[in-house]
Amino acid sequence: MKKSFVFILACTTMLCCRPPQSNEAVAVESQTVVSNPVTLSEPAIIQTDFTEVAAATIDAVVHIKCTISKLTPYYQSFFGMIIDRGMQRQEYEAFGSGVIIRDDGYIVTNNHVVQDAASITVTLNDKRKLPATLIGLDPASDLAVIKINASGLRHLSFGNSDNVRIGEPVLAIGNPFNLTSTVTAGIISAKARDIHLINNPSSSESPIESFLQTDAAVNSGNSGGALVNARAELIGIIAAIASGNGYYTGYSFAIPANIAKKVSSDLRNYGAVQRGYLGVVVVEMTSELAAHNALDSIKGVYIDRVLPKCAAENAGLREGDVILKVNGVVINSYNQMMEEVALFNPGDKVKVVYIRKGQEHEATLTLLNSHGNTEIVRGKK
Repeated sequence: MKKSFVFILACTTMLCCRPPQSNEAVAVESQTVVSNPVTLSEPAIIQTDFTEVAAATIDAVVHIKCTISKLTPYYQSFFGMIIDRGMQRQEYEAFGSGVIIRDDGYIVTNNHVVQDAASITVTLNDKRKLPATLIGLDPASDLAVIKINASGLRHLSFGNSDNVRIGEPVLAIGNPFNLTSTVTAGIISAKARDIHLINNPSSSESPIESFLQTDAAVNSGNSGGALVNARAELIGIIAAIASGNGYYTGYSFAIPANIAKKVSSDLRNYGAVQRGYLGVVVVEMTSELAAHNALDSIKGVYIDRVLPKCAAENAGLREGDVILKVNGVVINSYNQMMEEVALFNPGDKVKVVYIRKGQEHEATLTLLNSHGNTEIVRGKK
């Protein structure tokens, strides 16, 4: 029977491998074939003791309780007859996690944790309970910022999620099943994952999905929690799990810290996220597409269409060009391109390296917002 996975909003054992030795050989049908293994100049050091990292980070992760009030249909039964009584307001509670990013009480969490909240209560790791104010929401990235009235708080520093490497050890910290201060360990399993999780029809922005994938155990209630590296840096905000039964079954996903840093800063300063756009429609390269365009390698993203009066057209990019780098970062997928461009504001200048007719070129693009200009977009603060 085929097993299917559902990506669920999330409201390990470290594997030690002996590096192959240069003198190892493989026997095939009584013949000795000398292998050509990849070797390390020095033995890899794999961290298995996370006690210091956990101690340095756990106080910066909070428990979030939201009271949600919604109108629902109300029916009443009289002598076996069902009578429609219209709408009735019902209240229920939802739980998640959040990460303190400044000592004056600013907290980043998931949009889906707090978007419908009538009231928000934050419980710190020292058991203090404080009301929180919603600062801003960004459905496109599934991020939100809230604030508590406190000072001198333990908080986490953002790491550079572009530098995260597959196989790197990480900790996931949050409040699964309403259990506070839970730490699990794993590794980074993959980067730039698009799992088609963010789907908010009320948002006019295109979803930004470039998740870090990890095997650190995550369950319901971890949403908004921290993914940290061995240097106690925040490298991701936990968002979802891949599961066929609603519980953790091997993989979980986090929003990269670089996106969280940009979004949280914009929400604090402007009340809305400032997004610049290249103005291109791209498709990922395939062997067939590379052969059709006489390209030597399958890399980059292919420009299928250039939108009129946008940054790419203004800089001279054309349909058929292949984007290789955005601001020095190698691009091999749509998700990677969206992640890198999302770090810049309208008006910022971004260098793009591309191939046209077999020749490599570089262009400097001035990013524009969705209205075709570089003005600041302000929301309610």
